[in-house]
Amino acid sequence: MWQKLEECVRSIRADGLVWGSSKLVPVGYGIKKLQIQRVVEDHKVGTDMMEEQITAFENYVQSMDVAAFSKI
Repeated sequence: MWQKLEECVRSIRADGLVWGSSKLVPVGYGIKKLQIQRVVEDHKVGTDMMEEQITAFENYVQSMDVAAFSKI
């Protein structure tokens, strides 16, 4: 099931968005979350827009969060 989730998330395309590596991270009680790295150009891709598009995959996504955020 996580493969389909990753496929859905990576299907999001935008100018200034590049997807990186991914991994499953244990949360607890046998539950794992999918963690995907991405690089965005701040003035082209907003975090709100990304959150809306990712959470739109309601069959696969319960919630999402940003684990790390850096600006250069």
